Formats: sequence, C-alpha cells, structure tokens
Amino acid sequence: MHAVRFALALLALGIVLPAAAQNYPVRPVRLISPFPPGGSVDVVGRMVAAKLSENLGQQVIVDNRSGASGIIGTEVVLNSPPDGYTLLINTIPFVSNQFMMARSPYDPVRDFACISHVASSPSFVTVHPSLPVKTIKELIALAKARPGQLNYSAAGVGTNPHIAGELFNLLAGVNLVAVQFKGGGPADLAVMGGEVGITFGNVSQQIGYVNAGRLRALAITSAKRSPVLPDLPTVAEAGVPGYEFVTWFVIAAPRATPRPVVTLLNGELKKVLTAPDQVRLYRERGLEIVASSIEECSAHLETEQKKWGRVIKERGIKAE
Repeated sequence: MHAVRFALALLALGIVLPAAAQNYPVRPVRLISPFPPGGSVDVVGRMVAAKLSENLGQQVIVDNRSGASGIIGTEVVLNSPPDGYTLLINTIPFVSNQFMMARSPYDPVRDFACISHVASSPSFVTVHPSLPVKTIKELIALAKARPGQLNYSAAGVGTNPHIAGELFNLLAGVNLVAVQFKGGGPADLAVMGGEVGITFGNVSQQIGYVNAGRLRALAITSAKRSPVLPDLPTVAEAGVPGYEFVTWFVIAAPRATPRPVVTLLNGELKKVLTAPDQVRLYRERGLEIVASSIEECSAHLETEQKKWGRVIKERGIKAE
C-alpha cells in the first residue's frame, strides 16, 4: 500500500526516481536524536518511532548521537545520503546553535528538509526536595539572599534548560548559575542526586520524577496551566510576569531528500500523531500534538530561528 501511494505521488509530480526510492522504505530508518537518552528529544523520538515503524512497515530506530549541544548528531544527518533512511529529531538548539557558536556547520533552514513539527511542550521549574523552597517566590527570595550561590542544571550551552534558566534570571532579577551536563537526562539526574538544586526540564521527561516525589515542581513555564498538573501555577502566575517558555520537536531530513519521500513521511507522521490513543498518550506526558504540514514546519523553523537569534544576541549568551 505504501509503495502504491508513493508511486502515485511520483506520477502526480512528474518525478522519476531510482527504483530504491520509488519503493521507499525497503530497509530500517534511523532517527538520529542528537542528545542522550532520558531527555525530551529522546522521549518524543522513541514515542514517534514506535508507531511510525508500524505504519511504514520498516523499523524506525532511534540512534542517540549526542555532544556539542546537539551539533554532533545533527551533523551526522547533514552528511548522510539524502535518501530518507537517516532522519533527525531536534528542538530549540537546532536553530539556536548557530548564534551561540563561533562556527556552526549547518543552517537549519538552508541545509535541511523539514518534515513535520510534531509536538510542543512546556517545562517545569523543579528543585531537589531538600531545597527549602516550595514556590517561585520562595526560590526568588532564596536566590536574592544567596546571589550566585544557587546552581541549576542544563543540558549544554544553548539547550532548552539553559535558555529557560537564563530567561528566568533575566525576568526574575536573580543569578542562578548554569551547570552544563551532557543532555537533559543527566541534567535531571544531577538534581535528583543533589549535585545541583534546580533545573528547568521538559514536562515529558520529568513528569514521572515529579509524580514519584524525586523532584519538586514549583511551576510550569507555559502561558497556561497544564492538564498533567492542573494545580501547578505558571511561572508568570507564581511571581515572574511575562515569563513563558515552550519547546518544540521537529523531524527533518537532509535538504536533497526527494520531495515524494518527505511527503510520504509527513503523511505517515500525521496518521501516527493524530490517532486518538496517541493524542491521549502525548497529553499524559504534557505534550501537545502539532502534526504540521511540510510548509508549516519550514515556516516554524524560520520564525524560531529569527526569534532565538534575537534573544541570544540581546542577552549575549555564548558557548564557552
């Protein structure tokens, strides 16, 4: 069935491709997650891969290639054959790294074919249960009483927890110090182990830890409360007016990937993501399904590229 739809798409577009492309996919597909296991990109990637494997009739394998705030894994996809068998799942560092680094090896808009903006999700402001704060106002008061002495864990320079933390510093007028770890999973473990006291982890990766009492959630970073913890206030409600941070997840391929392959993948992702059981599953994790079109995905990347470029330049955030 997939091969028939693919062939019809080729005919409609007047495109003639090699037989291997026309029968896509005929072997497993790699989905590169450029961060370690346990972080939000890995969580979403594995949720997507499980169902996409069923729809494609070929296994979609999540391959964690972490390092350099996502650059190493992203570069693996950049330099892979543009045949649809190596895909990328990424988040804000995909567009922010080029503004943080002295030299970034890619431009997300120019060098990649955006397949789908799959989902979005806020983060929690969480602390180790031993930290003597239970509200955002108490955290701010403690931070002001001990300037530069409270640390928060981040997943690398320019990653989601880092940007969320620096935005908090700016708007709350405090100086929480970022301690960088190699991914969101290790950043969470550092707080649970008492190595640092605070973090700004994605809801999808932290909800289990919060429910188990291993992390204490003080607030959620979205503009509205989340159904996963409806009694938890937003950061803005809790004492930092104007604060909002929501992350997103996109799936992309090398720029020269044949358009019919990209179109097929976009269609299968929409089917996977909009199935009622998957919508429920994602919401339980604090994720909202987007399942965008190819064009909407590309426009989203362009908007985010401009947004975070301006924010990073204004705040002078740089990779050491």
